[in-house]
Amino acid sequence: MSLPVLPDRPAMRFAQSDAPLPLYITEGGLPAALTEAQVAWAKAQGFTGALGQICVLPDAEGGLSAALFGWGSAASRARGRFHLARAATALPEGVWSLQGDLSGAASEEAALGWLLAGYAYERYAKAAAPKARLHCPAGLDAARLEAIAAGEALTRDLINTPANDMGPEELERAIKDLADQHGAELNSIIGEKLVDKGFPLIYTVGQASPRAPRLVEMRWGSEGPELTLVGKGVCFDTGGLNLKPGSSMGLMKKDMGGAATVLGLAHMIMALKLPLRLRVLVPAVENAVSGNAFRPQDVYTSRKGLTVEINNTDAEGRLVLADALAYADEESPDLVLCMATLTGAARVALGPDVPPFYTDDEDLAAALADGAAQVADPLWRMPFWCPYEDKIEPGIADLDNAPAGGMAGSITAALFLRRFVTETEGFVHFDIYGWQPSAAPARPKGGVGQGARAILAALPAMLGLPA
Repeated sequence: MSLPVLPDRPAMRFAQSDAPLPLYITEGGLPAALTEAQVAWAKAQGFTGALGQICVLPDAEGGLSAALFGWGSAASRARGRFHLARAATALPEGVWSLQGDLSGAASEEAALGWLLAGYAYERYAKAAAPKARLHCPAGLDAARLEAIAAGEALTRDLINTPANDMGPEELERAIKDLADQHGAELNSIIGEKLVDKGFPLIYTVGQASPRAPRLVEMRWGSEGPELTLVGKGVCFDTGGLNLKPGSSMGLMKKDMGGAATVLGLAHMIMALKLPLRLRVLVPAVENAVSGNAFRPQDVYTSRKGLTVEINNTDAEGRLVLADALAYADEESPDLVLCMATLTGAARVALGPDVPPFYTDDEDLAAALADGAAQVADPLWRMPFWCPYEDKIEPGIADLDNAPAGGMAGSITAALFLRRFVTETEGFVHFDIYGWQPSAAPARPKGGVGQGARAILAALPAMLGLPA
């Protein structure tokens, strides 16, 4: 069963209407535009303006005339994101227009949250999309927000698809569909050709699976600074011979979340026609178990020439990324961004909502922090802590893929990856989760993009693009 890489989702687009119904955003007081009857109705319904509270107002004939949405206090809003998305799923069918004091970033977050609330994963079962539609608020770029929503939907679709329908070949096909949509070029290196072309670690991780490993490369754009996105595409991770327990294997269809996120970001960039040269690299593999699986204490030579001792076959993501990052680094692009569902240590440190990122560049870090705050896509900088470098040096080889002890696991993984980017000044690594553990406004339980919108907002500052 196959579906378009970007299926048509009307609920994730703004609606056109000559007479949209007003949706009043209020922190407590009732709008002056209401009639006496509407005020009486709202009071009778117990409307107080608490965050997320909704009151639908009837007209004289009993039909819809307007609605109220409680905006609550600043303290209550600080405890979450995309609060207006609750209205998208709770209001009756119709086209609604926001009325109130929202402006700037708050208005954009509210409108995007409404669009994201229209997402439903429907590959195997039908899911009802919200019937309430939003008229794009004045002053916002509707096309931009729709492109962002579509990119996020692509990321969610790819992560949500189980491994039986999303192996390395299917992930490559999704990238090809995206490339075809935007007129991008695609090249793939598959199976044993990976060894011939100098990608031994990608091949090593994927060699035990009957589904051939591959490196998929997409290029788009002919002018401007060069941006390279590298996304971990481990379509399923058993842990290899260091087999995961069942409780840890249950979510491993999402281990290609880094690839899914960079593809969603790539769609945003291409749909918005940003003036840059885009290169996307996805090492797509399945980490399986068979007689030819790679083993603990094996030593392999990477594309970079660095030797790596395997001390845990379940630390495979950094191996496939190492070859891909070395390949990216050979062109010395202006910026390399690496996204991966890499370590459980990052989740222990920051939980599922806040991905850490690593960079040595203060300007890049500041731009990402500003972008994350601007578009409600949280990130948190963590350090490339050089005193831990000895933890990834096993003695028998240049590098250890899984240092003993378990402490600082996200940092040591990031340090490992940094060894493969030596010719490029701008490098950022993101250790994402890619999964929403329980439903929240605009984010149903399941696959979710993290960091892509923050990066998009930061690109002008990071690459000197027009704002």
